[in-house]
Amino acid sequence: MNERAPGRLARPDGESIAYHKLNGNNPGVLFCGGFMSDMTGTKATALEAHCRARGRAFVRFDYLGHGESSGDFAAKGCITRWAEDAAAVLDELTSGPQIVVGSSMGGWIAMKLALAQPERVAAMVGIAAAPDFTPGMWDKLTPEQQAECRETGRVRIASDYDPTGYVITRRLIEDGEANFVMAEEPVEIAQPVRLLHGMADPDVPWQRSLDIARQIRSQDVRISFSKSGDHRLSEPGDIALLCATVDELAAAISV
Repeated sequence: MNERAPGRLARPDGESIAYHKLNGNNPGVLFCGGFMSDMTGTKATALEAHCRARGRAFVRFDYLGHGESSGDFAAKGCITRWAEDAAAVLDELTSGPQIVVGSSMGGWIAMKLALAQPERVAAMVGIAAAPDFTPGMWDKLTPEQQAECRETGRVRIASDYDPTGYVITRRLIEDGEANFVMAEEPVEIAQPVRLLHGMADPDVPWQRSLDIARQIRSQDVRISFSKSGDHRLSEPGDIALLCATVDELAAAISV
């Protein structure tokens, strides 16, 4: 059976965010996906099913230029815009305390939400969280690719996750620096934080979760490593851990 048509959240510039929303009890769960991923992925849909079974509110969405949302990824896509999209979803599609779950780049977005709206973000879960990843993305480009990106504003690179590759833009790289969350210590996140990371992750080193745990102010931080886990962390055991982690946080949050 095909998935139902998504809802549409209008943005001030005429673009729209595609989303799926599940009404239910609070604390709700807001899922923020990764770079060039979409809301139909295994983790997002499995977590939605888990929340439905427990009567818990849940929202998943696509950033501008991702999935079913509108917008030109190369022309407008950057961390500032995607963080604004996530904030709009939090503000307009959810109410009350939320557990924000961020996968890869979504972990960066989740941290920005937790910093900006601590009264709404009651807890955060990072899945291979990748805050401030843009310098590493730039460093992986060859000198020729860097030159092309400087001259034309974009470069297409190969990817294990997309047969057509990814477009990396100068706008994305330059905007990333303005959105760094790990540049200063402590990072003023005081909410409970859970970090899930695969030690076989080829994209985001598992040590990044140690950096996050060390730098944030919160003392309620736990890290779960999967020795054989990859970047996706979408195997059945990984999904079970994610759902159990959300349940544990939800039980501790008073609404």
